[in-house]
Amino acid sequence: MSRVTVETVQHVARLARLSLTGEEMTTFTRQLDQILEYAQILRSLETEGVPPMTQAVPVEAFRQDEPHAGLPIQQAMEGAPDASDRLFRVPRVIG
Repeated sequence: MSRVTVETVQHVARLARLSLTGEEMTTFTRQLDQILEYAQILRSLETEGVPPMTQAVPVEAFRQDEPHAGLPIQQAMEGAPDASDRLFRVPRVIG
């Protein structure tokens, strides 16, 4: 049985000030219902004793922060579309 109705999607769209076509209403109704169905499956999982985590796979990608030689100025300027006096020139963005 569907938890999300077209009326629910219309209400949310009105709150978000979105204009949706009839086809979009039907699509979003189905998609939101699938999302809620999946969330219900996740809620039924036994998580007692599972520590909270921020990532699914532990990542230990830290390395020592060691100084290295930088790119030579000439080599860095070669890739610049517009350079002048060892500086990168960019278009003005603030009046």
